[in-house]
Amino acid sequence: MQEFLSGIELFRDLRPEELGQVAATCTARSLEAGHVLFEENAARTGLFLIRDGEVELFKRTPFGEEKRLAHFRAGDFLGEGVLMNEDPHSTSARALIRAEVLVLDAARLGALLRTQPAIGVKVLSRTARVIVRRMRSTTARVIDETAQYVSGRTRREHDLLGERDVPHEYYYGVQTLRALENFPISGVTLDLYPALIEALAWVKMASARANQELGLIPTPIADAIVRACEEIIDGKLHNQFVVDMIQGGAGTSTNMNANEVIANRALELLGHEKGAYDHCHPNNHVNCSQSTNDAYPTSLKLAIIRSNEKLIAVLQQLIASFRAKAGEFSGVIKMGRTQLQDAVPMTLGQEFEAYAATLAEEVERLEQNARLFLEINLGGTAIGTGINAAPGYAQKAVEYLREATGLPFVLAPNLVEATQDTGAFVIYSSAVKRLAVKLSKICNDLRLLSSGPRAGINEINLPRMQPGSSIMPGKVNPVIPEVVNQIAFKVIGNDLTVTMAAEAGQLELNVMEPVIAECIFESIEMLKNGMATLKHRCVDGITANVRHCRTMVERSIGLVTALNPVLGYETCTTLARIALEEDRSVYDLVLERGLLSKEELDRLLDPETMLAPTVRKGVDR
Repeated sequence: MQEFLSGIELFRDLRPEELGQVAATCTARSLEAGHVLFEENAARTGLFLIRDGEVELFKRTPFGEEKRLAHFRAGDFLGEGVLMNEDPHSTSARALIRAEVLVLDAARLGALLRTQPAIGVKVLSRTARVIVRRMRSTTARVIDETAQYVSGRTRREHDLLGERDVPHEYYYGVQTLRALENFPISGVTLDLYPALIEALAWVKMASARANQELGLIPTPIADAIVRACEEIIDGKLHNQFVVDMIQGGAGTSTNMNANEVIANRALELLGHEKGAYDHCHPNNHVNCSQSTNDAYPTSLKLAIIRSNEKLIAVLQQLIASFRAKAGEFSGVIKMGRTQLQDAVPMTLGQEFEAYAATLAEEVERLEQNARLFLEINLGGTAIGTGINAAPGYAQKAVEYLREATGLPFVLAPNLVEATQDTGAFVIYSSAVKRLAVKLSKICNDLRLLSSGPRAGINEINLPRMQPGSSIMPGKVNPVIPEVVNQIAFKVIGNDLTVTMAAEAGQLELNVMEPVIAECIFESIEMLKNGMATLKHRCVDGITANVRHCRTMVERSIGLVTALNPVLGYETCTTLARIALEEDRSVYDLVLERGLLSKEELDRLLDPETMLAPTVRKGVDR
């Protein structure tokens, strides 16, 4: 029992005789699967050490639903808060399978710590460090309720700068830990973009297969790396990708986060503890024949291609909605406007069909520009010379990546150029910006066309989504177009950032790729969400004020344009001026002055005849 206790984080500083005194407070218990160790809001009675089996920590929602918070195994401990305060348990714990647990009685252990100050200082010091670490994780990522429930165990890892203790259950390692400390920048972490995490796994898997074929990695290790990558591609361990998207080092922290997670999962699959890097090393094995400078941009390109497919799918749904409205409104006559002034009649259907057509153009642009990402520099390593990669590695890695993803990747003809070039990101970001600009223009139109209801254009009604004022009763705002406008502004700003970051590249590498990546992924995600919201919560529910639309056409001075070919520009200008000054209709003025017969005038001023080109015979007057 003393040997087991010596491996528990809380008791690492105790001498053998002190461990013996702690052991005297222990009671061994065998738990069947489903047995509850403690329940939420129950009084704390002891500290629980798991000798064998598995225990889960969970919490019940107000509706009775259970949410799993953490999963503990042999060597982990629960309930250390009993050493620090008398608050009841905030969570519940139960055995998942048959488990052996040591229970340190709270009263006896507390008495020991009070009567043996040396033991108390050591144990409480370790306990405080565990709690501080949990609180740091919680503060950094408040959105993740499970972050505070780490087991308290650590493993010692080292890198160029020295040694650090890494929480035992984390799959990332010391370099990721340093990145967490160095880059608390945006709060936007890798796990918010699953496409990028999966792309990193695809690249590492292809590299492992190429290295295995070239004899650079033993088959068992390569197989374990591939299995770990497959799990990540399947959606597992994404919460272990924790570094900020914006970081110094040209993406090295992202690359090492992936290397460490994959290595530690591979170690488990090989039957080793996390951190036993002699058997599978993040750099020597997972990163073999690679550099951040080829693995990271290749992953970015793959992730953008996949994200672009989803962006286009949402865009096509929005296009379909506008097209459906175009059909629904095909018979609604309204006034067309230029420079916010009355122009000539059209149908509301033509207006909405124009929105569908302009957005449809962007599908081709996005697809065309995304194809630029199929050219990659995998195998170029640090600067494109391929140093530390075996002959033939680049070709084999690209072949494996092509086979695994089904995408026709090709190796760039000049890897030195490809390693420093970010032109494809600039062009694609520009296409995303163009889509955002068009969406924003359409939303401006929707806001204008629905303005009113009494003192505006009021040709269409947007779905009423929420009250629009804290002071003006009855007011309803066009909140969905407004939010899409704001998304567009952000995307336009992101495009400028991408442009500046691409320009900032120096010599053989552009170190600004992390902010390029963050901007592009954010723009894609915001546009996807914005377009889906626009479709479902706005466009699909738009209705037309048919009678009002036609009345404005009939009263519009713009009708005089239809008389130009017959009466001439000068006569029509005079008619328009008088109609406006005297608040009269063009129709009445033409008849009053005997310029046309009623039959001819009715034919010429029929709004339906103005919706397309027609053959008309001019009249010399």
